[in-house]
Amino acid sequence: MAEEVKVYPIEEIMKMLPHRYPFLLVDRLEVEIPGTKGVGTKNVTMNEEFFQGHFPNNPVMPGVLQIEAMAQTAGAVVVAQNENYAEAKHNVLFMGIDGVKFRKPVKPGDQMKMYVEKIRERRNIFVFKGVAKVDDHIVSEAEFTAMILE
Repeated sequence: MAEEVKVYPIEEIMKMLPHRYPFLLVDRLEVEIPGTKGVGTKNVTMNEEFFQGHFPNNPVMPGVLQIEAMAQTAGAVVVAQNENYAEAKHNVLFMGIDGVKFRKPVKPGDQMKMYVEKIRERRNIFVFKGVAKVDDHIVSEAEFTAMILE
């Protein structure tokens, strides 16, 4: 029997990750397999600060922030496996990014879903594959390595 997907709202995500506005890029988290697999949601609005300069007459979410949103999703999936995540105060740090591809622009009004799955783990270092989609179309993808510090 498969485990039930656990859904975390923004209030719980803020207990998992140290990021805050304007850099918290995950609004909702669904954990399919704690520590291994999940889906984050980013509701992209015109109110995002980065749209002021990227680009004033053609707002496009920067690709590096799409990758950051995937990495934050992966970090939260790992942290969520600890039932005491609110007290643990984890920090998630990037170590590397490979195989990045940007396929379509992400615009205001889009709901970006970040699908992440762990492909390797060694002590506190994790390698994840991430794919971001809007309306079931891939907008970006990457493999990234991160370290979780307690």
